[in-house]
Amino acid sequence: MKTIKEIKNLKNKKVLMRVGFNVPIGDSGIVNEKEDWRIRAALPMIEYLLEKEAKIILMGHLGRPELSQKPIKSKAHKVKSQKHSLRPVARRLGELLDREIKFVDDCVGNEAKDVALKMQAGDIVLLENLRFYKQEEENDEEFAKNLAELADIYVNNAFSVSHRAHASVCAVTKFLPSYAGLLLEKEIKLLSEAIHNSKRPSTIIIGGAKAKTKLPVVKFVMDKFDHILVGGVVANVILKAKGIDTGKSLLGDVDLEEAKKIDLDNNKLYIPFDVIVCNSRIKRAELSPVGKIGDERILDIGPDTEELFSKIIADSETIIWNGPMGKFENENFLSGTKKVAEAVVKSKGYKIVGGGDTITALDQLGYLDDIDYVCTGGGAMLVFLAGKKLPGIEALN
Repeated sequence: MKTIKEIKNLKNKKVLMRVGFNVPIGDSGIVNEKEDWRIRAALPMIEYLLEKEAKIILMGHLGRPELSQKPIKSKAHKVKSQKHSLRPVARRLGELLDREIKFVDDCVGNEAKDVALKMQAGDIVLLENLRFYKQEEENDEEFAKNLAELADIYVNNAFSVSHRAHASVCAVTKFLPSYAGLLLEKEIKLLSEAIHNSKRPSTIIIGGAKAKTKLPVVKFVMDKFDHILVGGVVANVILKAKGIDTGKSLLGDVDLEEAKKIDLDNNKLYIPFDVIVCNSRIKRAELSPVGKIGDERILDIGPDTEELFSKIIADSETIIWNGPMGKFENENFLSGTKKVAEAVVKSKGYKIVGGGDTITALDQLGYLDDIDYVCTGGGAMLVFLAGKKLPGIEALN
């Protein structure tokens, strides 16, 4: 995979860079300073290009807006839903860099081309939300070609979308010399080392609700980590696959027969042996041993499981965490996630976390600054940890 550092002369080159600026926009239409970490993560790459006197054209997405049916070669369209506009991101980026960011109301079309043509070395342009066009998620080559016409070089600096076969990630590489950005290179290196060359003992913590995407991770890392700690819906599925009663607990859209193909009796795999359930009759949280759930729902790990998980984490030299231990948004079911978070931040091991819910939980608990590395892509991280190829990285190769 070629990286941007291989290009010796970037002066006056127009660099079209895919960024991962999918950040929450508040009701006031601004980016909260506590939630701008994805923007901050891209700053070293932008500053690198500024030092090289390049012309920087940034493109990204925000949320899932209603897709435009407009032809690609139409005039620039106006954004109907301001909540999906990247304009607030341009303002926040300008504040962080202390320089003007030119915002373009479209990502293709005449306005984008005119702005690109008039750029001077050191100028920074942010294009409007790519996902206002359905062609983006269709990996449409004509759309990608229109994007490519704006620049001389393409850079993927967005690990967070590299698991998506989208036009700004994959098809665009057919029309421009293409390179990995500093952030993409860094995240691939960190995760690769954590999987294949980590300091031992190593521990991976897998939780959350997306069991279908996380079970393949459990299977792939079985022989790569010393300890695999599982909570959330993922744990529910494994318990069910082992023939243990889970009551009315959520299992997600999972084929239990597929789950049974995992070595569920492996001594590296740790699942809850006591849990917190929601008693639907009296509507309160109750402690229950695993296997005696009845008609209740598992919503957190229990105190004995917390203690075991915490001890394993404390002795670990490498820790990867993706997914909370339970329904942490509810105070009654926060304890498991909180105890694991406390153990992670107290550990002397190297800590990598990813996934929106995990990051939100750590931020709410005030622990996010104690993490060594916060991965910008939860979904991409899971695909990578499952040993699968990421389309965005393959396109660069």
